[in-house]
Amino acid sequence: MRRATPHDLCLGIETSCDETSLALVSDGKLLAHVLASQSDLHALFGGVVPELASREHYRYIGRLFDELLERASVSPKDIAAVAVSRGPGLLGSLLVGVAFAKALALGLSIPLVGVNHLHAHLLAAGLEQEISYPALGLLISGGHTNIYRISSPSSFRALGRTLDDALGEAFDKIGNLLGMSYPSGRLVDEAARLGNASVSFPLPYVRNTNLDFSFSGLKTAVATYIEKNCSGLSVQKPVTDVRLLPGEILDLCASFTHTVAETLAVKLQRAFRQENDIRFCLLAGGVAANTTIRGRIRALAAENGAGIAMPSPALCTDNAAMVAYAGWLLRQEGLFHPLDMETIPRGRAIPDDYERDPIFSGDTMSKASCLCR
Repeated sequence: MRRATPHDLCLGIETSCDETSLALVSDGKLLAHVLASQSDLHALFGGVVPELASREHYRYIGRLFDELLERASVSPKDIAAVAVSRGPGLLGSLLVGVAFAKALALGLSIPLVGVNHLHAHLLAAGLEQEISYPALGLLISGGHTNIYRISSPSSFRALGRTLDDALGEAFDKIGNLLGMSYPSGRLVDEAARLGNASVSFPLPYVRNTNLDFSFSGLKTAVATYIEKNCSGLSVQKPVTDVRLLPGEILDLCASFTHTVAETLAVKLQRAFRQENDIRFCLLAGGVAANTTIRGRIRALAAENGAGIAMPSPALCTDNAAMVAYAGWLLRQEGLFHPLDMETIPRGRAIPDDYERDPIFSGDTMSKASCLCR
């Protein structure tokens, strides 16, 4: 077990949706990580129930904090900064984590860093490999499909976004139509690996010049195909083992996934041409664990002579390791938030309202300042 560097230990807190997670990062390396998943609870309802999610966060967060400190063999006084997902996400869930973080910041007299959950996803790969800037960032998750120009850990410029369904939502909706258990995106990926992309679907929203995405048309096309060609197939629901699925459904999943990967490649290639000084790419978000997409984007980066970094599958989903790491990076720039920092739910833009520590020296994370004014 590696030891924490004095004045360098950053605590990360993640409660944006249905995962309660805390982590400690020291010297840019993950020291310890704990997580409580609510997936079994929400599976009973076929999706996340916001009120239940926030109650579960409240129930778990204190005991997880104690467990984290025990695993890392540190005490609260060793923590030099606390980073927390401030948004986007479910407001009730976010408030639990933000309130806990603010209490720790006030009680321990340490800086508070509100982290953009989406930016943290894209920076997560830095825990495992070196990131080169400037970079293109492709974020594909349950709620977002975005492309960014990333100039530094604190400088993100949005180039494109989803106009309707995010990619993760599309995967889950197709999986649900096929009778797969929630969350079904992982099962669609597993089925795709066993099938052949023999069904031709048009690439959605690519006959334009922008970098935005729209997957509603593809979702409708696949749903129509299922109704016409797969409704009579015998499938025992809910599907938990894709090896038992008929070949037609395996081929459908492979075809859908192939179409998605090619659509992402078209837009990302367009971004490389638009931002012609970039030679590095980041892929992140829950859907970035998809094997077909990872392979296609890796190949695209190679075609452009660009390096690529993507988190291991365990770091693609919501986790506090990415929040702690993002917070640690921001503290290296002396950035923090006062204790009246606002929590931002999904649907609202997250402001770039960091303040800079006036006594920041550039080589340590000061514990003496950053209290609410």
